[in-house]
Amino acid sequence: MTEHRFSERQACKLLEMDLSSYRYEPKPDKNGPLRQELVALAKRHPRYGYRMLARKLQDRGWVANHKRIERLYRQEHLMMRRLKRKRLTRVPQPMTDVDRANQEWSMDFVADGLATGRAIRALTMIDSYTRESPAIEVDFSLTSRRVTRVLEWIIEQRGKPERIRVDNGPEFTSRHFLSWCEHRGIGLIHIQPGRPMQNGRVESFNGRFRHECLNTNWFVTLQDAKEKIEAWRCEYNQERPHSSLGYLAPAVFAARGPFAAVMVDAAGARRVQAQDELAALGLDTPPRRQGMASMAAKGRIEVLC
Repeated sequence: MTEHRFSERQACKLLEMDLSSYRYEPKPDKNGPLRQELVALAKRHPRYGYRMLARKLQDRGWVANHKRIERLYRQEHLMMRRLKRKRLTRVPQPMTDVDRANQEWSMDFVADGLATGRAIRALTMIDSYTRESPAIEVDFSLTSRRVTRVLEWIIEQRGKPERIRVDNGPEFTSRHFLSWCEHRGIGLIHIQPGRPMQNGRVESFNGRFRHECLNTNWFVTLQDAKEKIEAWRCEYNQERPHSSLGYLAPAVFAARGPFAAVMVDAAGARRVQAQDELAALGLDTPPRRQGMASMAAKGRIEVLC
């Protein structure tokens, strides 16, 4: 300004600067001693947050609002860095149709407890086509090596599957289990985290297992639990009717082969046809629930024997 003989107002106008900004003089830091004490205290207690540090400062005679302490705490970058949890991402794996045995197996874990309060785990698996349960392994701890030993025994009995559908538990994502599947030539399908419906067949089995076995039995010892669970598994495979198999037991359905599947498809087609006929009559529920005798007397439907 002295060289070009400009006034402050003219120079600020040329530089597009506000005159008050040019004349501003920074005020001295009134929080200097407090800032130094806060930094020293934070270095001594690096895991303390600003509220704990504010309390410590108050105990030492400092009078300062907690908001001022927080502002100084942030300006000095005294916050502890928190590592974000890594989230596993996988592509969607919806359930696909299966048309033969050993095309796909599904596995999962179920937790329960003994009468003493000690926790036990059960490895459940089913054939996605026949709905048979080849084994339910029960123990206090089940590692990935234990899982592969059980699978080796089952493969010797009924052959190996083309693929296995599992969740993202540590037993199913370990290097040992992955290398075992690759060595055996078995495809591995990991569902998305938090999407149990992508493994719906074994989840449905687990629901029946808990409702019909775990919730109705009292396990005194581990051996008692193994015996009762094995007895239920045999009954499930040999005797229990399965609605999705045309109310055949899984073992009976597997023994009949493709003919059983044709019968189930035909039964499903008849049910769909019956539902369409009811919808045409304006009935939303099956005739038995609405009183077949009274409706037949009114002539609204024909009762077929």
